[in-house]
Amino acid sequence: MAKYTLPYFGQLSTDNIEEYYDVTINFNGNEVQIDLNFENENTDAAKLDQIKNYLENIEPFNKLAKSYILEDYHNEEGDTVKSYLEHHLEEVEQDELSTLINFDDSTTEPEQQLLTKLELVRIGLYPDNEDGFAILDYSIGKEITDYLVVINTDQNGQLDYMSMES
Repeated sequence: MAKYTLPYFGQLSTDNIEEYYDVTINFNGNEVQIDLNFENENTDAAKLDQIKNYLENIEPFNKLAKSYILEDYHNEEGDTVKSYLEHHLEEVEQDELSTLINFDDSTTEPEQQLLTKLELVRIGLYPDNEDGFAILDYSIGKEITDYLVVINTDQNGQLDYMSMES
């Protein structure tokens, strides 16, 4: 029974993998849930190496995902991030958003202020999935909304697609 040690998760048995593992970590002052999702009862060291690499490099993967968010926001054809921000500016009470936005600030639009509040709240890793390895969920705050900007990437952090989900 081979064992493999992963950051945050500890030792896993490679030939008796559970379907789901999760842990909550403190990342840049925020709670972030990380979950591992397996389709098989066993796995190999190569897949676990990919997971380990991802877990050891959350900061660079987060920066890369945030660059995709900014790219989508500034792209005339990008609609995910703008839709997310516009939805919340239209649907959420102004007094509730005032904890995130200074509506009296005439130098920065509320939409741009809200954009800076998008924070990583979850990382889902799917090493057995051929279509995508990691899903990163971003939110302006779980206490304000169930909606997320969802970034789907491969094991190297390369963007597969982005969506708004709830």
